[in-house]
Order: sequence, then structure tokens, then C-alpha cells
Amino acid sequence: MQKWLIASDIHGSAHYCRLLLERFEAEKADRILLLGDILYHGPRNDLPEGYCPKEVIKMLNPLKDIITCVCGNCDAEVDQMVLDFNITDRTRIIDMFGLRVLATHGHHINIDALPDDRDIDVLIYGHTHIPLKKKAEGIWCLNPGSVSIPKEGSPHGYIIADRSGFYRKSLDGELCDSLEIGQM
Repeated sequence: MQKWLIASDIHGSAHYCRLLLERFEAEKADRILLLGDILYHGPRNDLPEGYCPKEVIKMLNPLKDIITCVCGNCDAEVDQMVLDFNITDRTRIIDMFGLRVLATHGHHINIDALPDDRDIDVLIYGHTHIPLKKKAEGIWCLNPGSVSIPKEGSPHGYIIADRSGFYRKSLDGELCDSLEIGQM
């Protein structure tokens, strides 16, 4: 059985990246889906705790064979030069447990700007740093929030996806929200 850890908006925080990878191990996940904004904090954000993109690179590159990633609005060509996994795709279609999942960062495609191709079951994106679980025009829209710079009082978080559903958790492993496959 494949188990995915899904996260967004690390923004160069070695501190929160380390905590995320600890959760990856604790969850016994098989794959990682990163929804962009990996190394740079962006001009609108303050520096996150433990900001050190070079350390984030060192932590993520050894996992290159199990990481799937999409490009965020703060990711740049130079980032691809130092990362050993592809970060250039704006979207990825992933078959997760018989569901057609569209992964993107969220700055172009999101709940308010659904994709033209509606032949998907789940749209999963980050960008807003605010968790979301809502259905729009027959598509479940999920957002794990941010690993390093959460907004609107939300916890530093991620999603675990397995055959039973999608589970949003805080970085301390607490369950925040769930969407079971049977509910879809």
C-alpha cells in the first residue's frame, strides 16, 4: 500500500523541513508530494524560523526518488539547479488509490479558479498557507496549509493520503481534519 505525505510552502525553513521529515518517518509514508515554494521565503513573507535553504536542499535531495513536486510562485530556475528532483512542472496528475488527483501550487489553479479539465476527483494545492477541505463543482479541493508559515491561526501542517482517505495533521501529528474515500 502506498502512503503519501503531502506538504506545501516549506519556504527554506530547515527547522520545519526537519520536523516534516520526522513526521514522514513516524507516519511510515512511502512518497512525498511537495506543492511548491520549497527554498525561498518570498517577498511578502517574513523569514521563517530556521531559514536555511542550503540545509533544506541537503535534507530533500537524498529523497529524490520518492519526491513528486510542483513549481510554486516562489520557486525559480536556479532552485532546479540545486535540487535533484523536478520542480518545474506547474501541475501533475497523480493516480492516488483510484482517484484522479491534480496537484498544483495554487496561485493559478485553486477553488476560485478551477482547472479547465474537470476530469479530476481531487484538486490539491498550497499557496494560501490556509488549510482547506471543500467541494466545488464536483471536485474536492484540499489544501494542507503551510509547513513553515501558516496563516489565520492554522497549525504548521501536512496531509497524509492513503487508501482510506486524506488526513490533515499538524506537525506534532495531531489530526486536524479528514476526508475519507467513502465520503467522496
